[in-house]
Amino acid sequence: MENLYNILGVSPTASSDEIKKAYRSLAMRHHPDRNEHPNSLNRFNAIQAAYDLLSDPAKRAEYNQSINNKIIIDPEEAASALWHSLYQRCKANSGSVN
Repeated sequence: MENLYNILGVSPTASSDEIKKAYRSLAMRHHPDRNEHPNSLNRFNAIQAAYDLLSDPAKRAEYNQSINNKIIIDPEEAASALWHSLYQRCKANSGSVN
């Protein structure tokens, strides 16, 4: 699962206002009615899920605790997943500029 802070492009220390501002910007950009990219619905759903969790103080505290206690069993697999996630995000944000 991708880090929810990374999905919204904010720091784990971001304020609730910063999270809301990032959510609104990304939701508008990736909303399937406004973005014809084939992956826009998946991206929009990930943005919505990240905001739903991070905008609730209790859920956010629980999520932060789970991140802090995460044990990486296979560091190579974890690193590969992070790079893949970053690549997909950069690819989705690049649009069709050639």
